[in-house]
Amino acid sequence: MKRMVVAVVLGFAALLNGCVVKETRPLAKLEAVQAKVQIPEAELLDVALRHFDPGVPASLANDEEALDKRRIYPDVRSAESRLLPMRLRTTLETSGQWGAVRVVPEAVQFVDVVVTGKIVESTGSRLELAITAIDASGRVWIKDRLYSSDADLGAYKTDASLRARDPFQNVYSQIANDLVTARDALSSAEKRELRHIAQLRFAQDLDPRSFDGYLQKSTDGRYRLTRLPAESDPAVVRISKIRERDAAVIDTLDGYTQEFSDKLFDPYGSFRRTSREAIEREDKARTQAMTRTALGAAAVLGSIFASSNCASTDYNCRRIDSAVRTAGAVGGVAAVMSGIQKFSDAKVAAQEVKELAASFSSEAAAQTVEVEGRTLKLTGTAEEQYREWRRLLAAIYREDNLPAPNP
Repeated sequence: MKRMVVAVVLGFAALLNGCVVKETRPLAKLEAVQAKVQIPEAELLDVALRHFDPGVPASLANDEEALDKRRIYPDVRSAESRLLPMRLRTTLETSGQWGAVRVVPEAVQFVDVVVTGKIVESTGSRLELAITAIDASGRVWIKDRLYSSDADLGAYKTDASLRARDPFQNVYSQIANDLVTARDALSSAEKRELRHIAQLRFAQDLDPRSFDGYLQKSTDGRYRLTRLPAESDPAVVRISKIRERDAAVIDTLDGYTQEFSDKLFDPYGSFRRTSREAIEREDKARTQAMTRTALGAAAVLGSIFASSNCASTDYNCRRIDSAVRTAGAVGGVAAVMSGIQKFSDAKVAAQEVKELAASFSSEAAAQTVEVEGRTLKLTGTAEEQYREWRRLLAAIYREDNLPAPNP
């Protein structure tokens, strides 16, 4: 019995200690593929990156304790829903593979390529995103594809290194490269057609009657170009002007999102770095707690149930054996108490992460922007404001096209 208890203790110790050993290797750096030749203007596709879904489960929205256990901080996720698309935007822009790349509210439509994303996991240690990309014709380029990576710890070494390369740049580079692969699967004619489809869908949304018949929607939801309107058509000229106004609003929204991102660049980087350290301490303390508690409990059980090898008449042997049992039990209890203390340390580290999240969130103040004499708010109401702007565009178009009153 004694040998079996010892074997169980040693085996369990080896198992738990094996969980602690984790080799850390530098991550291989993945770069976005750069354009080697200048892309013709007619084939240079624009990209709209919608604000990401923060990924806060609705079932846990009001359960702060459950969210904390999963290291989900709603205020931080809300900020990340705009910050992370900006990191991807920078990667796409610097690749030279695309036309205008903007971070936009969900209501923005009729862009050559629209990319949406959901934050599956985001801590200072790991990032995982679910990405979907669909073009203006309804063709799916990427569907709910998961992109993930552990943090590149080299980025956390200094403030300068943190500014030079995002700890999760590999994620953004992989997304960018997959988008290029999907685009390159299209012929030159298909890319040119795609730009026309985006323009005509915008026009049809404002003036269905004037632009009826130029696009055909198939049963699979895809749009196909049937013919093009004349460039000199007055309706085309008016729509072009309206679209320029719309692009100016989108550019302004994107610009203020950039300002928001710039303002939080250093605080967010520091939050990520410090939270990773706290998470590491928490995980280490939790593992040590499990190890010490389990070994302590095993030692107590071993002291209680281990059989004695002393003869019934050998009182000295029995006294020594009793002392050893007592020492084992005391040591086991001490190990259990030490484990409990380590669990407490883990909770302290977890609380530190939460406080860091709250501190970071306090710096994510609302941004506002003046557009055409209107104030747009970029937290919570940006979506509503853009929808209102779209209604205003439709009203402007109708007013411009009302027949002149009879003199």
